[in-house]
Amino acid sequence: MRARDIMTNPVICVRPGTSVREAAQVLTRHRFAALPVLDDDSRLIGIVAESDLIRNRIPADLRGNIWEADDDVEREAPPGTVGEVMTETVVAMTPGADVADIAEHMLEHHVRSMPIVDGSRVIGIVSRQDVLRTMVRTNDAVAADVRRHLRAYASSWGSWEVSAAEGVVTVHAELPPDDGDDTTKRVVIALARAVPGVSRVHVEPRNGE
Repeated sequence: MRARDIMTNPVICVRPGTSVREAAQVLTRHRFAALPVLDDDSRLIGIVAESDLIRNRIPADLRGNIWEADDDVEREAPPGTVGEVMTETVVAMTPGADVADIAEHMLEHHVRSMPIVDGSRVIGIVSRQDVLRTMVRTNDAVAADVRRHLRAYASSWGSWEVSAAEGVVTVHAELPPDDGDDTTKRVVIALARAVPGVSRVHVEPRNGE
């Protein structure tokens, strides 16, 4: 399964001069976790996440001690633009990136969204929610997509039966008798694993081998 299979596209981006308020409105309206930040040449220069917009912006409720309210006058105004709060060091991946690698990076570096780029152009974004959605697809939907992949790329190999249960796909296939190096079996596994929601693939021969 590759980034292109699950990414959100087109992706909404902002500029460094976008106001923090406007960026917050976009995040809440579309239920995004982060927004890529582009320069005037549409190149990726950063990412702004929910935490960036919230940091140092929500004042304490002083109703319990009104004498502390005077301190509020001395505080500096919070940053007003995305360019002032965004994270400039941002990792991006390509449409062909393995979703497993994206998920591992997200967990290791505590990020919730991964921009997907083609050269210097942002073409999509993968969020943790996108990854999670692949885990809750129905068994019938997963099996149907595997069948479509096999029909599209392996229609000349004979017939097969596909079943799915909790991300585990079993393919009963007519493997050619001369497939001593398991080439066909490996191709079937690769095609099935490209389907969102597939975690493991078992190939069972139907020709008695």
